[in-house]
Amino acid sequence: MNKIITISRQYGSGGREIGAKLAKKLGIVFYDNEIISRAAKESGFSEKAFESAENKATNSLLYTIAMGMSAYGNQDIGFAHLSLDDQLYLAQSNIIRKVAGEGPCVIVGRCADYVLKDNKNVVNLFIWADLAYRKNRAINLYGLNEHKAEEEILRTDKRRANYYNYHAIEKWGKAENYHLSIKSDFLGIDNSVLCILDFLKYGERG
Repeated sequence: MNKIITISRQYGSGGREIGAKLAKKLGIVFYDNEIISRAAKESGFSEKAFESAENKATNSLLYTIAMGMSAYGNQDIGFAHLSLDDQLYLAQSNIIRKVAGEGPCVIVGRCADYVLKDNKNVVNLFIWADLAYRKNRAINLYGLNEHKAEEEILRTDKRRANYYNYHAIEKWGKAENYHLSIKSDFLGIDNSVLCILDFLKYGERG
């Protein structure tokens, strides 16, 4: 299998677990927080700076203002004039392109599908599930307080959507942005992995 696989996911849907198991089945590299560690090492920014940039994307309007309404494609704006968060995004994007260029891998989150949109060797997946299922996982696997789990899930999804919608200039979770959308509570984690493996196999035949 000679593909780069990106996974976008709702919080609590098991997207990271599915990605890790998928990478293991395929015998390829799995990237999640490793992207931040490598971006920090190569850019000189701290890992906390990257995490902070993602965590502040809660309100779309406030996030846009906080980001300085920078335009990556504007030739009149040099890299030095970009906001800190924009610079962090670009540094992270460079690492995503580098690891994709190093060979087949699975990359979770961080707008990887959009960053690699011109790469013909990429398969983009979106993992989602009903709120009740995600709440149960968040409480039992992630240790969230049962009275605050739903609030945290919705807040995290909103943050991910705002971060993606700003940087990618696309809509997070929109079907047209992905090759395959998986409802993990319908299939289960392991069957979701098997479904993706079949999708990859038959897709290559097309």
